[in-house]
Amino acid sequence: MNRNQALSRLTEQVAAGKAVIGAGAGTGLSAKCAEAGGVDLLIIYNSGRYRMAGRGSLAGLLPYGDANAIVLDMAGEVLPVVRDVPVLAGVCGTDPFRIMGNFLDQLKAVGFTGVQNFPTVGLYDGKFRENLEETGMGFGLEIDMIRQAHERDLLTAPYVFDPEQAAEMARAGADVLVPHVGLTTKGSIGASTALTLDQAANAVQEMHDAAKRVNPGIIVLCHGGPIAEPEDARYVLERTSGIAGFFGASSMERLPTERAITEQARAFKSLTLG
Repeated sequence: MNRNQALSRLTEQVAAGKAVIGAGAGTGLSAKCAEAGGVDLLIIYNSGRYRMAGRGSLAGLLPYGDANAIVLDMAGEVLPVVRDVPVLAGVCGTDPFRIMGNFLDQLKAVGFTGVQNFPTVGLYDGKFRENLEETGMGFGLEIDMIRQAHERDLLTAPYVFDPEQAAEMARAGADVLVPHVGLTTKGSIGASTALTLDQAANAVQEMHDAAKRVNPGIIVLCHGGPIAEPEDARYVLERTSGIAGFFGASSMERLPTERAITEQARAFKSLTLG
């Protein structure tokens, strides 16, 4: 599926009053199940592999592997089993060992419809984040990556963390914007430090408004932090204006997997003999 086809489908969903739902997939089975459930977008990035290996999503931001190489490896598992949903690649835009334009061309040739900026330095803060920016490894490189992807007619769905980034990504050609309000809570390896749902809704609205001032046609979803379950997403959608849906990663595959396997094992373990 190319960018125009995918974007047309998403726009039709919004016009019909239906929420756009994106899902992270760390395995081929996760992708198949999410597609069967009717999601509109699939995104694969390195944290999906770590997450389904039982590690927190922030493992994707640590030096445990080559993020962009992992995505290419995961493509061989996910792309062949997806039939009718556009698949986006999580791209580490700060990767100093790749000519980014060439890498984006490679992703498109492999079969990805678009990209998202992950791993992202947007999840770093404090002095460490300041030092990344000062030493040429800042968020600006992720904006540049989205701009190059847009020039190559790839669907772009970047994460942003504040209104200024939202406006910059909109200028760079973002088709779908995903305000990120923190590491997903709940479950065995979820975060416990997070915004409240009301704080998350306010933050999402501010980023939405900044992006819409640049590009009124941009599609804005919500993601992360306390927005972990369908009822959480409903709460945010009901208290915001113009938010078109939800993108979930841990909430789409880790949390339901934890519950399903635990309950199935518990059911088998409840069997008695005789």
